[in-house]
Amino acid sequence: MIKILVTGANGQLGQSIQAIKDNYIDIDFTFCNSKDLDITNTEEVKEFFSTNEFRYCINCAAYTNVEQSEKTPEKAYLVNGDGARNIAKECEKYNIILVHISTDYVFDGEKGSPYVISDSTNPINEYGKSKLMGEKYIKEILEKYFIVRTSWLYSEFGHNFYKTILNKAKNGEDLFVIDTETGCPTNANNLAKYILELVSSNNKGFGVKHFTDNKPMTWYGFAEEILKNNKLDKTTKLVRANNYRSFAKRPKNSTLLYN
Repeated sequence: MIKILVTGANGQLGQSIQAIKDNYIDIDFTFCNSKDLDITNTEEVKEFFSTNEFRYCINCAAYTNVEQSEKTPEKAYLVNGDGARNIAKECEKYNIILVHISTDYVFDGEKGSPYVISDSTNPINEYGKSKLMGEKYIKEILEKYFIVRTSWLYSEFGHNFYKTILNKAKNGEDLFVIDTETGCPTNANNLAKYILELVSSNNKGFGVKHFTDNKPMTWYGFAEEILKNNKLDKTTKLVRANNYRSFAKRPKNSTLLYN
């Protein structure tokens, strides 16, 4: 029986893992939300790991509000940077393999072709910088880790672009969506399966991984697909928006090459 800790259990990915956990009978899961385990509290993290025993830790805990990260970056760095370091230190102490979720926003989006794991990082907003800080801490502290970069997560859980578009369309609202950023929408349920297959197969290919649904598109293109898949494309007005106001700089093309 493989004992696995999943942090950030209330987020999209955490809930997606919970939804399929019964398919993995050889895994004993412990799910913790921020109230159960505050990864930014060093002493709390030390105490938790000292009284529990795990083979893997899947760190889904993150601060993902890109806009708010520009206004109050200290929160992003606390969770995405210091929190990741706290987890990594305990994983190193107790010989736990860490699976940490990162982002396409560690890249600047100027490459013009999909990013591979060997490409140089250069985040252009505070969210991306905070996630890169977490990556660097993990690489410094651990030898046994998987850093899984993904992008544009959506699912039936939480708040995400897919649900926002769908709800507005069902309410008869006109949709104004930008066509200037390209990435790979990724279903959190698919990412959950990838991660659990990674750990259940006892994979030893440690390091950085990229996982997406491998279909690049713009936000406008993604909105088109959502409407078509839900048979709302004939009844909803979808307009390309050129004046979208974003406090944070965002990569023009942050497509990740799934490896």
